[in-house]
Amino acid sequence: MVRRPVAWIVAVVLFVEALFIAALNWFLGIVVDRQDMSLAGLDPDMMSLSSKIGGVLFGLYFAFCGLVALLVALRGRRPAGFGRVLLISCAVVHGLLGAFTWGLVGWPAFLFMMVVLGFIVLLLMTYDAEEGPVAQEPEDSRPGNGGSPVTPGPAPTTP
Repeated sequence: MVRRPVAWIVAVVLFVEALFIAALNWFLGIVVDRQDMSLAGLDPDMMSLSSKIGGVLFGLYFAFCGLVALLVALRGRRPAGFGRVLLISCAVVHGLLGAFTWGLVGWPAFLFMMVVLGFIVLLLMTYDAEEGPVAQEPEDSRPGNGGSPVTPGPAPTTP
């Protein structure tokens, strides 16, 4: 089956992405702090601090999504409740990030975001189909098992 490998891939990618996003925003906060320039009258220290806080929060969000995918991989069960909602929101975020990266960064970043989006959707969709026993008719109603007798249809007529 592809369920567990996909869950493992999603978990690893989301953990790496969490570290990358947090580190990138932290770096951008340092750059803003060292430039000591104002953007439309905003305080440079506040912009630096908000970039660092936003990066840490966004990194924690991706890490928490990665934790849900890791639990899915370890347990072998579909995500339920809040974990499912979290993975759906993560898929939506990757779709939006893909749209932004197409214009701002380029097609390789867009392709990466779409691949991650595809893996998250695959993780959610492969666990949607409930596997269970095939529906069978009860044994008592089959002919020859002591069930109700089979009533024959009309007899064929010959000319």
